[in-house]
Amino acid sequence: MRAAMHLAYTINNVLCNIKFRRAAAAKAIMPGMLAKTLQDMFVLNLPILEKIVRPIVVYFAIVILLRIFGKRELAQLNPFDLVVLLSVSNTVQNAIIGDDNSVTGGVLGALSLFAVNYFVVRFLFRHRRLDQILQGSPTTLISCGQVVKEGLAKELLTESELVAVAHKQGFEDIRDVDTCVLEPGGNFFIKGKTPPVDERQHMEILKLLGEVRDRIVQLEKRVQ
Repeated sequence: MRAAMHLAYTINNVLCNIKFRRAAAAKAIMPGMLAKTLQDMFVLNLPILEKIVRPIVVYFAIVILLRIFGKRELAQLNPFDLVVLLSVSNTVQNAIIGDDNSVTGGVLGALSLFAVNYFVVRFLFRHRRLDQILQGSPTTLISCGQVVKEGLAKELLTESELVAVAHKQGFEDIRDVDTCVLEPGGNFFIKGKTPPVDERQHMEILKLLGEVRDRIVQLEKRVQ
């Protein structure tokens, strides 16, 4: 009986020691884990100057590339344009963040982008001529109801893509469009004919029917 009680007492002491050691180990590990987590989140792995310069360089590089390759990339007229923009965002990601994944680095990079864009916009606002040079000029695609093939060739657009743009703007037929201009920002300005083609054709038919009726009336008077 005493042996059984002694065994139970021993087992109880061992379990208590295990629980105590686990609690002590957890208390010792928690501060270290917390410190490691905070360090990974907020401590920069790159110099501050590099974190500021990287986004600025990428910003100007993308602006120049978009200026060189035209406005159709911004317009996203087909899946290929969308793939290019999505791929660019992933491609330049590493160039912006470098070997740093900290929250501080991300906030610093975003702040750099917002700051450089703010100063660029203010500078271009005061220098309109330079703004026009950097952004480019609008390209006329349809003028007076006629497709301008030189404009399509300049922006590498096909007539089928132009028809798709007209459909997105609510025009059933490209013949209903009087003017179409591709703006520097990639937006399309479309002005329809007044009145539309169907309405004009309907009016022309009514006019012809009226002339035919008048002639029939004149013939009837002559016969009488």
